[in-house]
Amino acid sequence: MPNISKTIWKWLQPSPFKAGCLVVVLALALFLHNDAAFQSGVRSLDNRIVDWMFRCRGASPTSGQVVIVDIDEKSLEAVGQWPWPRNRFAELLLKIGQYQPRVVGLDMCFAEPDRTSPRHYLPLFKSYLKDDINLSESQLDYDVQLGQSIGRIPLVLGYVFQMENDGTAPGEERPFPMCNIQLTPPGAPFEFARASRVILNLPEISQNPLSEGHFNVFPDASGTVRKVPLLIEYLGMPYPSLALEMVREGLKAGIIAVESSDQGILGVRLADRFIPTGHRTQVTLNWRGEARTFPYLSAADILEGRLDQGQLNGKYVLIGCSAAGLHDLRTSPISSVIPGVEIHATLVDNLLNADPFRYNPKTEAVLVLLVLAIGGLLLSAILAYASPLIGFAVGLAMLLLITLGNYFWIFRQGLIMGVTFPLATVLLIMVVVSISNYFFEGREKKFIRHAFGHYVSDGVVAELVRNPRKLSLAGQEKTLSVMFSDIRGFTNLSEQMSPTQLSTFLNEYLTAMTDQAMQLKGTIDKFIGDAIMAIWGAPVSDPDHAANAVRCSLRMMQTLNQLQPAWVERGLPAIDIGIGINTGPMTVGNMGSQSRFDYTVIGDNVNLASRLEGLNKVYGTNILISEHTRQAIGEGFVCRYVDRVRVKGKDKPIRIYEPLNEGTVPARLAAAVKQFEAAATALGQRRFEHCRELLLDLKKHESHPLYDLYLTRVEEYLAVPPPPDWDGVCVHKTK
Repeated sequence: MPNISKTIWKWLQPSPFKAGCLVVVLALALFLHNDAAFQSGVRSLDNRIVDWMFRCRGASPTSGQVVIVDIDEKSLEAVGQWPWPRNRFAELLLKIGQYQPRVVGLDMCFAEPDRTSPRHYLPLFKSYLKDDINLSESQLDYDVQLGQSIGRIPLVLGYVFQMENDGTAPGEERPFPMCNIQLTPPGAPFEFARASRVILNLPEISQNPLSEGHFNVFPDASGTVRKVPLLIEYLGMPYPSLALEMVREGLKAGIIAVESSDQGILGVRLADRFIPTGHRTQVTLNWRGEARTFPYLSAADILEGRLDQGQLNGKYVLIGCSAAGLHDLRTSPISSVIPGVEIHATLVDNLLNADPFRYNPKTEAVLVLLVLAIGGLLLSAILAYASPLIGFAVGLAMLLLITLGNYFWIFRQGLIMGVTFPLATVLLIMVVVSISNYFFEGREKKFIRHAFGHYVSDGVVAELVRNPRKLSLAGQEKTLSVMFSDIRGFTNLSEQMSPTQLSTFLNEYLTAMTDQAMQLKGTIDKFIGDAIMAIWGAPVSDPDHAANAVRCSLRMMQTLNQLQPAWVERGLPAIDIGIGINTGPMTVGNMGSQSRFDYTVIGDNVNLASRLEGLNKVYGTNILISEHTRQAIGEGFVCRYVDRVRVKGKDKPIRIYEPLNEGTVPARLAAAVKQFEAAATALGQRRFEHCRELLLDLKKHESHPLYDLYLTRVEEYLAVPPPPDWDGVCVHKTK
């Protein structure tokens, strides 16, 4: 139970990763909450991103079947100000009909009588003339003339729905499209945009059209047209748009099938093509390019006969206005100003190619949730546990992946998906985790500098600060190298000095020795009076910990020899030191009470290093290392075999060595090392006479306490041979 409580408490402690996880959880909750105002703001930003993708994509090929007859500035100069007399407009329609278009659509509505019609002035004429004026109705009424011309060409009349309730009661008039709208399946939910009333063409004009269609468009809050409804409900019936009716008539399709499911309307089936739609049969336009992407033909050129036959033959022709004074200018995702008629031309072209953009809110929700849950947690972990450079690179890569992936794998495939929320979440995670790293890791780095600044080199501290996760303060077992060093006869030495002299001397000595250890990646574990305990391989891993420990011991001896002359000149005695090194598994970490602890190592292998340091007095050496250390340092060091011993507290014997140099040694010393090893081998094989001969020969060239020790041992064995079960091991019963 205590362990579980500790685990829970540790998990509850704040950390950069948990800060990132919190951002992910809050983002998921906010996304699933589905607040209308929030979603509207996100959708607005999504629209801006889609606009950017349209601009990146550039122009897209059209079907080549859509043409716009434009009442432009040139036409107004040729015919006169708008609105034109309806007989003049009737003339335009008849001339268009001569070019045999497939279907003509009127992006305008004639809801008021033509005030220029002669019939309005007939009573006045009669009052001035003696004879009756004998003219037909078509000659006197321009609206009738327009209606007659409409009946002579394949034309779809346009009208408009009033969507908001403006206080005017709807009349009894209704549009009369020539299509048959079929809702399938009959029991499924169908939701269309609902109109309050309708503004229709005059009855004189709307007697004989091919069909009728509304030309309503719904700009978003920014005034940009992105979606167009294919059907609008009025008085309980759905009515098709101008573009939908034009395409239906052009394809000779009698039925418009609106397909739905339990989740809402899926799309519209027209002849052999299915047009997926969004909410309320709104189509997201696949813009072909900037303004005037489609061919524009001036109405003036048609009236004056300056047109080739093939320019309108078999085409879907839309008649609209681009003149600035006629106030039919809109904004598209690509162009800030676009004639309203081009919106319907784009929709016609999309319907012909069956390629409007598709938007599926469920698919978007699933993808966004996956990006938030998986990508958010992964990014939080990388930012929290990797280096800042790697974390920033991964965060930037994730932003690019979301953006470019959305463009190439979704947008370019005709799909729309919002990425504002994932992008904002990734950015927020990067900011929050980076700030958390600054505060949490800043505190952690301060602790590291404080805890290890006096025990390891600046380079090791810098490495720990750069990568705090390499540091584990909890106890763990690692293979390390540990070193003990001690001043020989320090008690007698201290009696020869005053306290001030002793303190100064020790500071000089310990500083010089610890500098060597820290330069070679060692960690000063502790000072025990004049003794130094150091470890290699922790807190930062060091694959060469054994070699660095032995290298340090050799440099310590060199440094000591350099310091001795200055001390002697000051009247201080010369000193000697002993160093013991062992390599092996040991427990490293914070040891002590809850209120006071030290970073240290414990274990049998630590104790062995301490025993080896003490054995230097026995063998007359300065440095002794275990066979484990000798094996770990490889052949880069020259070492003299010393003995096979069993130290106090150990049952298993171990070989010990004296490091002589890194690299090579003089030939005479190398030969002496080899000869002594032969003498030691002879001793272990009970060839005592031969061992004595080898040792005496060594003493002729060099005096060493080790030779004297072995000669004494040989004489003892010659006088009193060891028992039959003797294994050649020297047992040391003191520390």
